[in-house]
Amino acid sequence: MASLKLTGVRKSYGAHAILHGIDLDIEDGEFVVFVGPSGCGKSTLLRAICGLDEIDEGELFMDGVRINQLPPADRRLAMVFQNYALYPHMTVRENMGFALKLAGRPKTEIESAVLKAARALQIDALLDRRPKELSGGQRQRVAIGRAIVREPSIFLFDEPLSNLDAALRVQMRIELARLHRSLGTTMIYVTHDQVEAMTLADRIVVLNGGRIEQAGPPLKLYHEPDNLFVAGFLGAPTMNFLAGEVEAYAGDRAAVAVAGGATVLEVPLAEPVRPGTRVTVGVRPEHLDAGASAGIPATLFAIERLGDGCWLYANVKGSGEQMVVRADAERHWEPGQELLLSAPPQRTHVFGPDGRRLLP
Repeated sequence: MASLKLTGVRKSYGAHAILHGIDLDIEDGEFVVFVGPSGCGKSTLLRAICGLDEIDEGELFMDGVRINQLPPADRRLAMVFQNYALYPHMTVRENMGFALKLAGRPKTEIESAVLKAARALQIDALLDRRPKELSGGQRQRVAIGRAIVREPSIFLFDEPLSNLDAALRVQMRIELARLHRSLGTTMIYVTHDQVEAMTLADRIVVLNGGRIEQAGPPLKLYHEPDNLFVAGFLGAPTMNFLAGEVEAYAGDRAAVAVAGGATVLEVPLAEPVRPGTRVTVGVRPEHLDAGASAGIPATLFAIERLGDGCWLYANVKGSGEQMVVRADAERHWEPGQELLLSAPPQRTHVFGPDGRRLLP
């Protein structure tokens, strides 16, 4: 196990800057997930950590020791890629033990390490098969097992589940969480899938345009996003956003007009806001009530029934903005139905003109 510290890490390809001064501390034994849209720099950052990409500026420290100058093989890291990259002519046993064989380890030590990892991953019955005889999930377990036998200080995962179907992704998420608990090793995981991020991470690092937008525990980022980007990226469906204008501010509350001025919301705000300020109001779908007696007027136009609930899609009157509501599937809903949408003030987010959340 090991801790990792990144200070001012920058990386460019030619004139195109990818990472813009990344500062990050990762604790010993922590499971950290890098998440963000395609092209945000998360995979580049992972490759920089393992040494596959040389950084242009900044410092990398593992357990307080600078590792910038070390080649990948000497960084005590093991990386699992999106592509399993298994040798097709080798058995599972041979694939998992190959790195140890190259290192000149004794056969008995290799066999013991392979068997221990295979049992942890529940693939010990597959050791004599070749990759073509395995399912996608089994191949991914072999790739992870190949990393485990090296006993690295830090595991690096680069979108390892993206080639699996939905059911296998769920299964492998559970397996990875179990593996982290049993090994206690520091893990850094890259994904564009926010569900993977929310369910696996001790701490999420949200990247955008080569910069860290916010880092913290999953539920803190979900319920207390620092800005519009984080609020809109985490959550499926995404947070609802409405354009608004502050009508008044007094004490610790603001009156915000939304829906083209048709509705005024009373929201708690600790920061003074000048009347006339343009803001964005955000509410997550599960915090909206579609059967309120007063609220934002909207017209229902589509319904997605999920069995245990449903998603209601409605157009806000006066602005045409679209909102999504998590609703009771047992109630009667039909397109064209008129709704009044409301949310508890404490579940309503307000973002300033610069996109930063105005704190309640």
